[in-house]
Amino acid sequence: MFKSFFPRPHLFFTSAVIWSLAAVLVWYGFADDLGGPLGFGSMPEDVLPPVGLSFFITPDFLWFYVYYALSTGIFCGVWSFLARNHPWQIWSIWGSALIIFTTYFSVQVSVAINNWRRPFGDTLQNALQGDKGVTAVDFYSLMLSFAEIVSLSVTLFVVTRFFVSHYIFRWRTAMNDYYVSKWGNVRHIEGASQRIQEDTMRFALIMEGLGVSMIDAVMTLIAFLPVLFALSGYVQTLPIIGEIPAPLFTMAILWSLFGTVLLAVVGIKLPGLEFHNQRVEAAYRKELVYGEDHEHRAQPVTLQELFSNVRRNYFRLYFHYLYFNLTRSVYLQADNLFTYFLLVPTMVAGTITYGIVQQILTAFGQVSSSFQYLVNSWTTIIELLSIYKRLKGFEVSIAERESLMTDGAGEPVSHPAEGS
Repeated sequence: MFKSFFPRPHLFFTSAVIWSLAAVLVWYGFADDLGGPLGFGSMPEDVLPPVGLSFFITPDFLWFYVYYALSTGIFCGVWSFLARNHPWQIWSIWGSALIIFTTYFSVQVSVAINNWRRPFGDTLQNALQGDKGVTAVDFYSLMLSFAEIVSLSVTLFVVTRFFVSHYIFRWRTAMNDYYVSKWGNVRHIEGASQRIQEDTMRFALIMEGLGVSMIDAVMTLIAFLPVLFALSGYVQTLPIIGEIPAPLFTMAILWSLFGTVLLAVVGIKLPGLEFHNQRVEAAYRKELVYGEDHEHRAQPVTLQELFSNVRRNYFRLYFHYLYFNLTRSVYLQADNLFTYFLLVPTMVAGTITYGIVQQILTAFGQVSSSFQYLVNSWTTIIELLSIYKRLKGFEVSIAERESLMTDGAGEPVSHPAEGS
């Protein structure tokens, strides 16, 4: 699944995580302050970020582009040299870096929209309160800024999805080529054709959505956690708890971790049941296929027994999904009001404006939804785990058959049916 597309996947992914974590820590530790000394300039701390497309060409952003290019160039350059003989190294190494950057940039588009909410919300509040200084031009100007940001967002989304689709199909091609190259040894493995055609296809389709959403969740946290931390300064007291440091920041993490752990515990049986479901379905389908060519196969008694296994497993799945979906739905409905619940003392005290409330709702929602990645994607993750287990078992069978094809000295054993 992985070594066909990525060079030395265990080492590659481990080094990618370590390098990314180091780059993030260095950036937030001191590198983000180096833009000024290096000639890029800097934004004054007491000035609100610009609204509109100018947000993306501020001195801080220009310095970040250079920093990301340097960090990525070093990592990808080293791995391109180490994996120079790998057929898919351009797509797996440089393509992954491009997807990460476009995903991060799309998250920053969300940050730009969140920055827009404050002046628009405050202008709306002033207009509703009868402030004569608010004119129609103020609203039209802010709407135009919003249209600019959204146009960039739509363009980026379309281009990114187009590239990701090609990226994932290359991954599927790599898996397909790897398995097909061993077809002579695996054709007698039960379900080999299904593993190569159907499971690689489903694996690719799921990774296209799930993989990008995982990267998006991580990038959203990187972008919005500092925003939420800054917005926590507007909230002094929480219901029941009272005063705590960085209240919104802290509660977003605790609430999201609670939901993730809750759903992981409640849905712990589902991956195994999904995996077993594919096995009983495959057994039933295989008997039907044999019955097409052999009259003595696919007899009613046999088919009834096999289908009873299918029915039994589905009924077990329905039961476990019953309480899983109940728990998930209750949590997500509670999540809709949780931020408002936290803001009740602050709103009653009248210490924040409508625009700031909108900023807080968006930032808190972005952070909590990112931490709730498992909650929102659990059913898809369950399907991916079942596919992974089947392909992993298939690869184990391949390895076992290849070991049987060699003697103790590691030389291939000749077979009469093989050509010279």
